[in-house]
Amino acid sequence: MVPQATTRLTLRFLKGLLPGLLAIFLVACENDVAVVQQISFDQDAPTETTKNLVLTYAEEGYARVEIHAALAETYRNNEQITQIKDSLKVYFFNEKGAVVSTLSALYGQINYSTGELMVKDSVCLYNHQKKQRLETEALYWNQKDSSIYTHAPVIIRSPKGRLIGKGIRTKQDFSSYVLLEPIGSWQLDKNQTIQ
Repeated sequence: MVPQATTRLTLRFLKGLLPGLLAIFLVACENDVAVVQQISFDQDAPTETTKNLVLTYAEEGYARVEIHAALAETYRNNEQITQIKDSLKVYFFNEKGAVVSTLSALYGQINYSTGELMVKDSVCLYNHQKKQRLETEALYWNQKDSSIYTHAPVIIRSPKGRLIGKGIRTKQDFSSYVLLEPIGSWQLDKNQTIQ
């Protein structure tokens, strides 16, 4: 009979103690959301960080553009921006799925709102068929119309010669282009004209 008395006493004690402990627990665990955000939230920090990123843009089920990045940091504030650091390579494909040109740089920034990729620092655009290379310090690719442009100084090298100029407009395949302010020399074929 002694064990029942002890059990009743323990239950009464717990019934009286339990609401008090619960009240203390609830009051003690209350956090001010503003204080927590101030301590743990850094507005300048990326919302995502990705290593060895591969982004593929496709049309009708076929890859048209593929972006490879060593390190990418995405920020979601007013606009969604992905900063690409430690080098990137962009492969442009034709309708048959073959790589026609390659863009490389040390830094890039994708603006998803405008559909534009900006690359800078050691920028190189290479057309594989024509073996021609565009070198500059900054370049923009517009996803909407597949155009590439810059107003910065450029050098174009190919088996036919070297062109130097300021600014260029081309398509992403770099098969033809317009130098905005050209200087330099170029070897022309018999039937080829300068436009």
